[in-house]
Amino acid sequence: MAEYQEVFKRVEKKYLLNETQYQIISEGLSSYMKPDEYSQNTICSLYYDTPDYQLIRTSLEKPVYKEKLRVRSYGIPKDDGQVFVELKKKFNGTVFKRREAMTLAEAKAFLAGGQFPEGKNQQILQEISYFMQYYNDLQPRVLLAYERESLQGTETPDLRLTFDRNIRWRQSALDLGKGDWGSLLLPQGEILMELKLPGVMPLWMADLLDKAEAYHTSFSKYGTCYSNHLIHQFDITGGTICA
Repeated sequence: MAEYQEVFKRVEKKYLLNETQYQIISEGLSSYMKPDEYSQNTICSLYYDTPDYQLIRTSLEKPVYKEKLRVRSYGIPKDDGQVFVELKKKFNGTVFKRREAMTLAEAKAFLAGGQFPEGKNQQILQEISYFMQYYNDLQPRVLLAYERESLQGTETPDLRLTFDRNIRWRQSALDLGKGDWGSLLLPQGEILMELKLPGVMPLWMADLLDKAEAYHTSFSKYGTCYSNHLIHQFDITGGTICA
């Protein structure tokens, strides 16, 4: 497997764009950013949660600290294809992410039965395992997929920017190897831009956002999926899953 970053600490800002805003921002990036190693890709993310969606319900309450677990692939993996098991935490607006690469088969064995794959970062695997034990009944709940264009700073590689299109979701066939199909989460033509900052936003970026009249918004793909499509499945007062 290729080398990859295991630990992240950064501030993430999100913007919902139309096509005109995308064009303004995209054209202004050429002097400062370049395509990264993934560049153009279909991202598939399988989110784990409890039967009553405890993780995403807590996240939507906007606490100081929140966390989530997902498995991510670039494209549709086979059993021997690479995926990333990711533990993502957010504290006071700063995102901390720990991840470990393994095959899809290894990820399934690890998350379903606690079978640690060999040759991996044991500390990260232990953190993920503890997380699974703490929340007890975590299972795959939602699969999200989208086309991503990703860039990084030419002089500051830790500065990253992504554009996500055609965001779709499904609650069946919850296996990364079973395709990237699903129902649209956002209206056709709406683009999610994520700005990943290692520190203060560069002045040129602030000017470009101002020119495009693009404004920071609070947006979670999984959170939007839950709020728009899944919340009716759970009767919070009764504490049971509804038919």
